Amino acid sequence: MHTDIRLHGQPDQHIEYYAIAAGIDAHKRFFFNFDQSRDDDLRFFSPGNEFTIGTTGITHQGNGGSFCEYMFGVDQPIADLAKGDVINRLVLYGGRYDKDAGNLRFSDVTNGSLSYEKIFFEGNAVFNYFFFLHSEKIVGTPQQQQELILRLLGKAIKRSTAVGNQDDNALINEVFALLDDPKAQLYLFKLVNKKHQEYCDIFKSLYFRNKKIADEEFARLSELANRYGIDRYQQERIRIDVMYKHQDNKRIVDEYKNILIACNRKGEINKLENARLTRLKTLSVRNKIPGALFYTLDEMLKKDKKMVDLEENDYISETRQILEGLFLTESQIESTIDREDMLKLLFAKKQAAENRDHTFEEILLDASKACDEKIRDGADISLLEGFSYIITYFDRYDTASSIISQLAFMENVKSSEEMLRSLLGNKSEFDALKPKLFETLFITGILENKYLGNYGRKKVTTLIRGLNLIEEKRLTIPDLLQQLRAIDTEERISLVLLEHVRDRIRNFYSKYATKADQDALKREVTEELRHKKLIDGEIPDALFRETILAIKKEAIYIHNLLPSIIDGRDIALREDFLENSGLDRFYVEELEREYYELNGLNMEELYQIRKGLN
Repeated sequence: MHTDIRLHGQPDQHIEYYAIAAGIDAHKRFFFNFDQSRDDDLRFFSPGNEFTIGTTGITHQGNGGSFCEYMFGVDQPIADLAKGDVINRLVLYGGRYDKDAGNLRFSDVTNGSLSYEKIFFEGNAVFNYFFFLHSEKIVGTPQQQQELILRLLGKAIKRSTAVGNQDDNALINEVFALLDDPKAQLYLFKLVNKKHQEYCDIFKSLYFRNKKIADEEFARLSELANRYGIDRYQQERIRIDVMYKHQDNKRIVDEYKNILIACNRKGEINKLENARLTRLKTLSVRNKIPGALFYTLDEMLKKDKKMVDLEENDYISETRQILEGLFLTESQIESTIDREDMLKLLFAKKQAAENRDHTFEEILLDASKACDEKIRDGADISLLEGFSYIITYFDRYDTASSIISQLAFMENVKSSEEMLRSLLGNKSEFDALKPKLFETLFITGILENKYLGNYGRKKVTTLIRGLNLIEEKRLTIPDLLQQLRAIDTEERISLVLLEHVRDRIRNFYSKYATKADQDALKREVTEELRHKKLIDGEIPDALFRETILAIKKEAIYIHNLLPSIIDGRDIALREDFLENSGLDRFYVEELEREYYELNGLNMEELYQIRKGLN
């Protein structure tokens, strides 16, 4: 039975360490001292191994390495990404990946040092583990020892949930079970960035409450980050990691990842899979899941050589031709970007975004580099002016697309005068290229999107009608802002109302058909929402009636229609309900998912039904 001794301290104000020596008679062994020649650095050792915790970083020699839970920003090999159960990064000293051989190779040089800044930048932003071992089973040269450690512990450490849970006892037990050496000694060191930990804990408590963070609460977070000097990149990493771990978000991202991995393995993406990826991407916008998570997955898997290179789309070919035309050097060749070229590039950008095709951005990046090089080598300044003309329109496109997508698919998006002025200015520029171009690029496609909800549709139609009226001097920006905020307020009340009324009906009301039942229900829900400070006035009668009607439709679909749809794979019946019920498609698909999970049904069959495949 092993015992352990634990030391806990801080080498500086913001870094915290937990050092553990575990093994038989650990309490009788001399295994650490303070190095007075190096500012009282804390030095841990066993025969052939050493780990020192200093004021600015750590040094190490001997066997062992480091591990941490994967998070956004941590380099993750495709081999690890493709294995759904690999959740941790493991780095062994002296190891490097041999791309040609396709495996890890070690050298006898295992000593080194790392600053705390680098540890929390390249690894997990909040906590990272280091370790070394002393065992009769791990002998030989440093290279041989590292190979043995990888063989004995690598698979388990990369899959251990104890790492993310920071369960040191479970980690120690897992290691000793795998070593199978009663005399082994494990030295485990956990480093925690206290300022990142505090930022993470506060963000998590705010976000997990209801997946929304009020402006004043986010301002408090920003003040904390400024006080601690947490850079924007680390803030983003922490926020994305917390948002990913929310159960609803994790399900969407993991499903997206699993589809891409399956496609990567077989070398192609079929129409069903592509449709599922598109739906998940749309769903992510509604759930405010950072696009960086999906972009990273797309980039990693599309770089893999196993993916089939399909014939280049026409819009990509056109983009290449136009951008390469900028750099024609013959004086008699006209290479400026005209109005028709700009229109082609804008529609190409739109198609690339819809298809999640990063080739477009890669071409643009290559063109940007080429432009910089030619200007550096003495090319005419008009080349830069032409390229800047393109980039300006693309920036306008990205800004307008982002704002309108948020209004359409996100809940509780706060509009502002600044946002409306930005849209109005961009609309003017796009419509100057071609009449009604703004609506064609940003509005028509969204209004045709099956996943656009009732309130999203209201906001988008109100927005475009309002922008047109402002241009005609028949409406002001404050008036349009007031209209959008009124819709947002109604949407917020509607969501809260639906959740609380459904909960009341499930737990207290078996019947709610009569007016008396509904009046009593409305009074109780109003009192509850006021007590929780979710509303401060009366619930509009029309909104309450719509909520009751939505719950009735939900019950009819779940208990009557959905079982028939599943048994008969009746796609037409499902589509008829979706088109005529008035319920949002996202909402209905969540009901379907819950039904399938509750009844232990195969989700793959649901995907087939959703895409109309028999």
